[in-house]
Amino acid sequence: MSSAAPPADPAAAAAAAQAAAAAMLQFTIEAFTLLSIGIAVTMLRTYARIKAVGIRNLQADDYLVWVGATFYAVETGLAYSVGAVAHGLANNGMTDEQRVALSPDSEEYRIRVIGSKIQIAGWSSYSVLLWALKASLLVFYLRLTAGLARTYLIRIYIGFGLLLASFIVILMNLFLGCRPLHRYWQINPDPGNVCQPALSNQVIWVYLSMNVITDLYLISIPVPMLWQSSLKPVKKFGLIILFSGGLFVVACAILRCALIVTDPVNGAQLAGSWAVRETFVAVVTTNLPMVFPLIKVWLGPVFGSLMSTVRSQQKLTDKESKSDLRTFGGGSHQSWRRRGGPPTANPITNITFNESEERMVDEVKMQDLKGWTDTSTNGSAPTNNNIRKHVEVEVVSEARDDSPEDRRRNVVGDEENQQHGNFAFARGPRRSSYTGHAR
Repeated sequence: MSSAAPPADPAAAAAAAQAAAAAMLQFTIEAFTLLSIGIAVTMLRTYARIKAVGIRNLQADDYLVWVGATFYAVETGLAYSVGAVAHGLANNGMTDEQRVALSPDSEEYRIRVIGSKIQIAGWSSYSVLLWALKASLLVFYLRLTAGLARTYLIRIYIGFGLLLASFIVILMNLFLGCRPLHRYWQINPDPGNVCQPALSNQVIWVYLSMNVITDLYLISIPVPMLWQSSLKPVKKFGLIILFSGGLFVVACAILRCALIVTDPVNGAQLAGSWAVRETFVAVVTTNLPMVFPLIKVWLGPVFGSLMSTVRSQQKLTDKESKSDLRTFGGGSHQSWRRRGGPPTANPITNITFNESEERMVDEVKMQDLKGWTDTSTNGSAPTNNNIRKHVEVEVVSEARDDSPEDRRRNVVGDEENQQHGNFAFARGPRRSSYTGHAR
């Protein structure tokens, strides 16, 4: 026996069925398209990591993202089942009279029970999926901040503790909030809002609060480090946006909960639809910091020519604007003004993610940097005497023939360059080591 009276107009019933079928088709296309993109992004991340460090050197976060991808596929299948199998029904959205009138032997009763169980399974897969992705980010941060101040390591360990505690809280709330457990799919009598998994306020708000707290904490680890760095403003804000992807997950989670709470009738269908969208954003934003360098390399040839042209013009402009020639090692105390800003506590000047995702500063590991300093060309700090080195360069050219007399006229000590043909390359005078005096 149905919980609602059938429409008196057959045409209206047919139109409603057609609209429901169209909505289901649209959701199916969307859900599995997002799943395909999410799996592709995860595969791309794994490819980038294997290419960088080899398959034997993959770390825990490389496996945790696949745990998340697996449960993302499970969650998508469950969300599809909400509409395809349960027809958007669960043990919610019924009056007391409808619950009494619905026979336990009816097809609708069976579908509502199955729909309620799908909701429980959906919340479970949602939990494992999101918290596995959060854990993978923390493991990645361990490598990203290796060698920096110990405060970063302490904050990451606090993040692991927060993640574990919040995971226990959401699971206990889900499986112990409604006892006995079978009340989650009870139809009659009404089990109450707490035992309606599609739109239980207790389940929804506990998940939302734990999700928001953990995401905001994860963002608070790398963003301050980037904000205090010496990076150019464009690169700095770009990386901050890259590591702030959790904000999009938070926004999706809030929107999902608001829609479910305000629409108790279609709550089951909305829960499945927005769970898929939210977790898709989580999968992409978690993998993006690892995939972005690979995409940058692939797109390098496309924009390389344009960037080379811009840089060449900039160098020409800089050369024309110089009034005197500054020799190597002749920096002054004001040189930091030409380098983009004053020294900071976090001297990040060029950040890339290589084999171990260590910060690289002009090909120097950040762990090896003791502080910001205005270095000379050989990497040593300038002395108080502000030594300048003059190097005179002379270009010697001569035609070469095979006569012994011409061979004797070749530049002494230029045996290597003489092998190249008619020209001896530009060479400077030989220099010996010195201390305290310029030559």
